[in-house]
Amino acid sequence: MPLVRREPGKPQPDAGTEAADLRSADPERRRRAVRGLGRALDRNPEAAETLTGLLATEPDPTVREAILSSLVGHHDPRTAQALLPLLRSQDAGLRNGASEALQAMPDAVRPHLPGLLADDDPDVRILAADLARGLPAREASALLCDMLDRETHVNACAAAIDVLAETGTPDALGTLRAVAGRFPGEPFLAFAVSVAIARIEGSGG
Repeated sequence: MPLVRREPGKPQPDAGTEAADLRSADPERRRRAVRGLGRALDRNPEAAETLTGLLATEPDPTVREAILSSLVGHHDPRTAQALLPLLRSQDAGLRNGASEALQAMPDAVRPHLPGLLADDDPDVRILAADLARGLPAREASALLCDMLDRETHVNACAAAIDVLAETGTPDALGTLRAVAGRFPGEPFLAFAVSVAIARIEGSGG
């Protein structure tokens, strides 16, 4: 949905009005207030925490989309920091929306990836593997190989292998072959490994 342009000479809502609109029962008023808060991110970095806090309770999908769009347009470490906890949300839509927003800010996410790829929660590791897709190939390959060397969850392995099929370098070949050997009862994983290896070898590194 396109941003609403400010009309010259038209009074803008003050902070009190905007805060009230964020709690309005009218989704359109909440959406307008979110856009206003999004425009304030450059001068008020704390607004990122306000917006991500709203995501957890916002029931209207169009307002959620406006919140995420505002955050995506602000590639700031504080914005990434505010979004990261949402990767643990029990709400799949919220979790995936946060992941998509974080994918748009790879530089802000980079410092957090080693910890995310080693997280105790396999669902977080799966999402983190996808976030590595936005890094330079050699960096992504090294991080994902480190993850795979210790990974015990088959779906997390599959997520990392899927990314390596796109970004993997020849250094990943040994790790990929070892993963296939650790899960002999998972034919789909062996197939994914064979596809990744073929693509890496076919690309010439």
